[in-house]
Amino acid sequence: MINLSKLLFGNAEFEDPLRYGVKAHQRPIIVWNITRRCNLHCAHCYSDSEAKEYLGELSTKEAKAVAEDLASYEVPVVLFSGGEPLIRQDVFELAEHCRMLGLRVILSTNGTLISKNMAEKIREAGFTYVGISLDGVGGASDRLRGVKGAFRLAVEGLKNCRDEGLKTGIRFTLTKRNYFEVERIFRLAKRLKVPRVCFYHLVYVGRGSSMVEEDLSPDEKRGIMNLIISRTEEPADKGVINDVLTVDNYADAIYLYLKLKERGDERAERVYNLMKKHGGNSSGVGIADIDSQGYVHPDQFWTHYSLGNVKKRKFSEIWEDESEPLLKALRMRKLFLKGKCSRCAFLELCNGNLRVRAEVTTGDIWAPDPACYLTGKEIGVEG
Repeated sequence: MINLSKLLFGNAEFEDPLRYGVKAHQRPIIVWNITRRCNLHCAHCYSDSEAKEYLGELSTKEAKAVAEDLASYEVPVVLFSGGEPLIRQDVFELAEHCRMLGLRVILSTNGTLISKNMAEKIREAGFTYVGISLDGVGGASDRLRGVKGAFRLAVEGLKNCRDEGLKTGIRFTLTKRNYFEVERIFRLAKRLKVPRVCFYHLVYVGRGSSMVEEDLSPDEKRGIMNLIISRTEEPADKGVINDVLTVDNYADAIYLYLKLKERGDERAERVYNLMKKHGGNSSGVGIADIDSQGYVHPDQFWTHYSLGNVKKRKFSEIWEDESEPLLKALRMRKLFLKGKCSRCAFLELCNGNLRVRAEVTTGDIWAPDPACYLTGKEIGVEG
């Protein structure tokens, strides 16, 4: 995650210590897909979820044991995701168990199930933040989410969370189908008094593996970044939208730095230094994923590769196992990167970006990330 508000102004409302000042032996943030079942059918879904039962998901007892291990291991945050996590009947029991163990829990949801009563339960269970996915306004969002009326229900969910006093944010995945909706998303967030907006770059896994051609072109990404940066700097939005983030493409931070440097903005060096502390992509280091059946992955996009299963070994043991080939390699990735990634002048800011995108498009996890939209000249690599 790249918090543009933090980089530009030094202010941020949420958990920036988790993204800046990365330590070599830090405990990972856990993305926990507590169920694969979902009531929507999103075109870009990384877990390829459907509205059906999935066999072998962790029982309540097994999930509580995982939470106890995570607490003992001192992970900083557990993000409940899915599928749609609110479909799982014991979601609040599990969240409260995590909270009682001292774990900070946040919720990633499509928002369509959040009635006023549900919002109250979310607050009582101890969730400190609720991220709700909207991929446009009105029909544009419904078409990507695969269910008519999903946008309306998600907006009601946002309002109910806001009214319950929960910190909320909008999560928007950029594709060719909806990138023209970004300005409308900013206006919607301002109207609803939603303090955070996160723009996610497309990752071609799960159902989203069929959307490689629907990723934005380099010129489109630059145009969208110009708009997002402009809106982040918009004085009229201050005090309403306090956090603007982009996610899953560290080229954004380098682009921001170069843009500031080109116009002689003294903030350029602060951006560089903060992102150097951040360290770039941290799959297999600062982030981990546990799926609904207990398999552990380097992040939520590596679900096709298992590091082990919490039904057989504790997460902490799996994560500390340096003999695991992929885990070991990701933690030493700078030695293996190829092409322009290996020679990039800003490697310490990006860390090679998302390796899984390189694997999907080339079959080689060390090839350059195709989502990088920076030119060879910009990153000190000609040709």
